[in-house]
Amino acid sequence: MDQIKIGKFISERRRAQGLTQAELAEKLNITDRAVSKWETGRSLPDSSIMLDLCGLLSITVNDLLSGEVVSMENYNKELEKNLLEMKKQKEEADRNLLRVEILVGVLGIVMLLGGAVVAAYAENLAEWQRVVIILAGLVPLLVAMPFMLKIEQKAGYYECKKCGHRYVPTFKAVNLAPHMGRTRKMRCPKCQEKSWQKKVLSLDKE
Repeated sequence: MDQIKIGKFISERRRAQGLTQAELAEKLNITDRAVSKWETGRSLPDSSIMLDLCGLLSITVNDLLSGEVVSMENYNKELEKNLLEMKKQKEEADRNLLRVEILVGVLGIVMLLGGAVVAAYAENLAEWQRVVIILAGLVPLLVAMPFMLKIEQKAGYYECKKCGHRYVPTFKAVNLAPHMGRTRKMRCPKCQEKSWQKKVLSLDKE
């Protein structure tokens, strides 16, 4: 999707409706800075407010994602194109989130190991000081764990080994599941069978 084109289209439609950026933002319960970012092509509207935004601008979501009013004869073609583009962008965003998860985990482990090495080999340290150093290295990893688990839950999907169903599990299911890397033993919501389910980025099966 062309964010610059979409931004210009939002700006044109907003002015056509006689709204300022501040007025549009107020109606959507967001900041006018967010509207400004859309109109300059720096970001896209969140999916949670797209329908409200389109209602205020008197356009369809397909028009919005195309950056122009789509004629009826091209409607299905443009809709399919926009859906595929959104799917591609979600997969890329999920891939980047999983990379962030790895980076955060590695940094947390490095800090923990660094603290353990300092506590073990530094001279002239009291026992309580060694304990404090180890705990200082452990705390960042403990703080990062919920964040990493949230990424595990939200980014991509898990595929049931029994029936092939792909889904987003609950945070509780991810948190309590035994795991090896990104493969977790969970109960499938479709077939209700437990299996070792692998992480995948797409709902579509190759």
